[in-house]
Amino acid sequence: MTHRVAADPVRVARRAASLRPRGAWRGRSIGACWLETCATRGSAVALVDGELEITFAELLDRTLRMAAALRALGVEAGDGVASQLPNWWEAATVFLATALVGGHAIPIVPILREREVAHVLRTSRPRVAFVPASLRGVDHVALVQAAAADAGGPPPVVVAVRPSQPPAGGVLDASDLLRSSPASSLPEVAPESLAAIVWTSGSTAAPRGALHLHETLVAELASLVDAHGLGPADRVLMPSPLGHVSGIVHGILGPALLGTSAVLMERWDAAAGLREIERRRATYMVGAPTFLQEMLAHPDVARCDLGSLRLFSCGGASVPPDLLRRAGELLPAMVAKRVYGSSEFPTIATTTADDAAARGRDTEGRALAGVEIRICDEGGRPLAPGEEGEIRARGPECFLGWVDAALDAESFDDLDFLRTGDLGVLDADGYLRVTGRLKDVVVRKGEKISAREIEDLLAGWPGLVEAAIVPVSDPETGERACACLLMRDGSPHPRLDDVVSFLRAARLATQKLPERLRVLESFPRTPSGKVNKRLLREIVESGPDRA
Repeated sequence: MTHRVAADPVRVARRAASLRPRGAWRGRSIGACWLETCATRGSAVALVDGELEITFAELLDRTLRMAAALRALGVEAGDGVASQLPNWWEAATVFLATALVGGHAIPIVPILREREVAHVLRTSRPRVAFVPASLRGVDHVALVQAAAADAGGPPPVVVAVRPSQPPAGGVLDASDLLRSSPASSLPEVAPESLAAIVWTSGSTAAPRGALHLHETLVAELASLVDAHGLGPADRVLMPSPLGHVSGIVHGILGPALLGTSAVLMERWDAAAGLREIERRRATYMVGAPTFLQEMLAHPDVARCDLGSLRLFSCGGASVPPDLLRRAGELLPAMVAKRVYGSSEFPTIATTTADDAAARGRDTEGRALAGVEIRICDEGGRPLAPGEEGEIRARGPECFLGWVDAALDAESFDDLDFLRTGDLGVLDADGYLRVTGRLKDVVVRKGEKISAREIEDLLAGWPGLVEAAIVPVSDPETGERACACLLMRDGSPHPRLDDVVSFLRAARLATQKLPERLRVLESFPRTPSGKVNKRLLREIVESGPDRA
């Protein structure tokens, strides 16, 4: 028997009693919504994968065939189906077919390797695992088999996707599964049942699995209609992994629930992205600020017809105001703004088209409809507008807990607010500004220094692509701040004295000034595009500084 993962039934019941009477939870499953979308969008294009365009009717046929195959493999309500696929149409098919049969999807970003995959398999115990036969020189079939052996317990059935030759013994071919007859009957799936386990990036520890119900994900998509004005006329360019929360929401569930379409990119390349926006008439993007930075820095940005692109919503990492300003100058028809959320709570706050120009550069925006945000002190007491504290939030999109339920107590307070671990300030009008992380600090002589504050100031440095502040060990002060910089090609590399003078001119307090400097060619990153500060700190501490 596979291990059954489920959210805390008490928390589910309490959340349902609060949200359903006011319509914030809608009592609909992802599968039911998907079938309704296909009834009205059948001949329209749902997904673009390279040169392949797949209509809603064609995608529905493939998901029904996959649903039948999953049931033949023994997948029942409550079972997990893992998928470590890149941005291929098969990833969407597996996710939606799993929803139709009442299982829960376990998407895994492709860059994770044996150690992380073994952790995922050990803690979630999927019945089936879909992997590419090979991707970028990695034998993913061998990888998942080795990970399953390390995980112990019953191994999942392994299905190879896009194999160039017949898979090895004991491994199924996904193309064979798609020859199944379409499922003619489907079970009724409870909206409050588990729909997906979304894994955090794991920048400081093993990935943690966030439990999302059908209700939370349906609520997230409903909220985006007002927040981003999304509808059937929209087409997203999606380079973020379909195993990451933004890829799931916009690359899979947007088409399935809102009737939008998605152009899938297997891996990000700024030049290719600009061409795809022009060629496919993409209307929006949602992703890490690095995507926008590289697009704006590419010489083709002035040559491509990007008139269809109306929105770029940046999230997943600190978004420098200067980046959004440059976006407004180069692409004046496009709204560039911040969005604040996480794997646990996909969208907490953002601006809309109406207030993005005025408040989308210096704030994360206001809470989405139905979402509550509080700024709390260390004891959990709400603070007044303008005071800095921990950001806490609750609402219909918020996850219901972790695969490891022992982590739940530290994540939720007594009023069911999610403790985000982020520091922020709410102003009198309800606009949120993230000021740093509770743990993203440099502790110098016992004083906590926000890395975010320094990074935001450095964003104005000429020729800078990105800045990251990391603590480094010091026998006298405990820790010192090291400024790590990525510079544009051809831009001069600053010296530490130059950086200090720049920050002094910005009136940064003396004790917050960086005492070390590294200029790097690239930053290590998590699967979601965030800077992996644990690895960056290791790089800094193992090499020489720039004077």
